Amino acid sequence: MAASRNTPASDGLAAQWRQARAQALTQWQALGERERLALGGVGLLLGLLLAWSLLLAPALRTLRSAPAELEQLELQLQQMQAQAQEARALRAAPAVPPAQAQAALTASVEHLGPAARLNLSGDRAVVTLNGVAPEALQAWLGTVRSAARARPVEAQLTRGPQGYAGTLVLTLGSS
Repeated sequence: MAASRNTPASDGLAAQWRQARAQALTQWQALGERERLALGGVGLLLGLLLAWSLLLAPALRTLRSAPAELEQLELQLQQMQAQAQEARALRAAPAVPPAQAQAALTASVEHLGPAARLNLSGDRAVVTLNGVAPEALQAWLGTVRSAARARPVEAQLTRGPQGYAGTLVLTLGSS
């Protein structure tokens, strides 16, 4: 059996606690019935306020916000499932011949207008962009992915006031 060890510091602290408790009890007994009742009521109100703010309010706040958060998470799940389905469909699609992929890529870059230049080198293509709007870039990437089966492997883009500028390296011929 281990004996409890009391250090002088803990003994002193315990003695101070006993002295403070005895002093508070003496003061409580010195109060009149009305003052005791008032202090008890204030203590009860403080206890209720503490219980509300620490236990009930956060739980009610969570209950109120949970349906909106669940709806948002469900929407994100649906988007991710749609993207996964699209990726499976692209993977299952037959490979595009290199000549057809290059033609589709060239046509898609021409749709971006003078803001884009294309350099082809084997199964890689480097597209230099200068001021392409985010929506146009997103649509173009979708077109390139589905029509040419091109995949971005490197991107160095910066967003400026006119849109995106920089280079994209794409690989062709992969499904």
